[in-house]
Amino acid sequence: MKRSKRQSLFMLGAVIVLMVCRPSSQVAKGHDETMKRKNSKSLFVGCLVLLAAICFRAAGNPGGEVRLAPPADPIPRTLFGMHIHHLATRTPWPGTKFGAIRLWDSYAAWPDVEPEKGKWNFAGVDKYVAQAEQNGVEVLLPLGLSPTWASARPEEKSSNRPGNAAPAKNIDDWREYVSTIATRYKGRVHYYEIWNEPNLKDFYTGSIPQLVEVARIASTTLKEVDPTNLVSSPPFTGVHGVNSLDQYLQAGGGKYVDVIGYHFYVNPAEPEQMVQLIQNVKNVLAKYGQGGKPLWDTETGWAIQNTQSEVKPAPGKGFNSVVLSQEEASAYIARTYVLAWATGVSRLYWYAWDNGVMGLADADGKTAKPPAKAYGIVEDWLVGAKMLSCTTDLDGSWVAELSRPGNYHGWIVWNPTRTLNSTPPAYRKVKQVRDLAGKTEPVNSERPSVTIGPSPVLFESQAP
Repeated sequence: MKRSKRQSLFMLGAVIVLMVCRPSSQVAKGHDETMKRKNSKSLFVGCLVLLAAICFRAAGNPGGEVRLAPPADPIPRTLFGMHIHHLATRTPWPGTKFGAIRLWDSYAAWPDVEPEKGKWNFAGVDKYVAQAEQNGVEVLLPLGLSPTWASARPEEKSSNRPGNAAPAKNIDDWREYVSTIATRYKGRVHYYEIWNEPNLKDFYTGSIPQLVEVARIASTTLKEVDPTNLVSSPPFTGVHGVNSLDQYLQAGGGKYVDVIGYHFYVNPAEPEQMVQLIQNVKNVLAKYGQGGKPLWDTETGWAIQNTQSEVKPAPGKGFNSVVLSQEEASAYIARTYVLAWATGVSRLYWYAWDNGVMGLADADGKTAKPPAKAYGIVEDWLVGAKMLSCTTDLDGSWVAELSRPGNYHGWIVWNPTRTLNSTPPAYRKVKQVRDLAGKTEPVNSERPSVTIGPSPVLFESQAP
């Protein structure tokens, strides 16, 4: 088993302490016994101090020394995805740039487009697709939730309307729904997703084998209509979704998807907790030979304080039990996107733009908050650049190194737990530093150090 640097340092320290503290076999005869006991006690205490110092040095970074291996490709604009709830009614298209949109909580699911058998309502989805096309944004269209009339358990409670969480009673109704959607948006929508968070009973109450069959029929139907269509897997969510993903792939579900979708929610914890969750998912993918497929985070976000109204934390210690200030939310957005790309996630759909609790804009969908500006700034930092590395250093700070054509180098730096003054090493040749508020300042002999804290900053060798 490969040891980490921290483990090796600890073991070396322990060996040194044992060597120093071992009893001597060459004690001079006649030496005063009291003095021997006193010296032994002092030596023992000194050894404990030495060991404590070594252990503190080894464990001083609570998350360990992390070295991620980002993809070698330039970062695409489609890394930046978004959810918009009311685009078809009252929310205008955001001024913040993004490259992809997921139509969830957008009144685009099966119960919304076929509320009664054979009676279709595409008005809302049509508006979404048209506006996405106008703005050069790719659409991910989730297929899922059963209308009450089609549900195997029409009276069963769900997070939406009765029966929505159960699979269809007649699988042919599901097939017809998928075929109708695919035919209507052929050539305009190329990405489809199977259901939503099926490890939660609020959204899915069928079995894993039923879910695999749902995916098989959807994938077959979508590709019959348009072979260029790509299918994203059912997006399990959170820490507990990893086992469900394992079961889904064990049942053969990987055969019917082109992309692995997951919701890497760690809410209310900080974004750095995503790193281990993503690695756990990647381990499951490798187990079933699915590691070569694109990995997308199709929904992630936190509760964010509004400008026009108060957002109250959810009770308990779970989801949305912490409401971020707007400054905290700006920092979380930047850290989330940097870490997602660094760990191999190629798309991340932020939840959401016009959500009353988790929105980058206020509930009116029109009043953008400072985190919306930060979203656009970190997109500007990343899109088109290559991320060469993403690591932590001994003081717990994260450093993501970027490059661009023309000998440009940048370093996104933050420390999630404390604030410190940092002087960039001379080899970085830093000329300026940018922050998430949009401010740019020089770094030179008159201003050699920069404050590093939870909010990432970008050191640059030159203007991009």
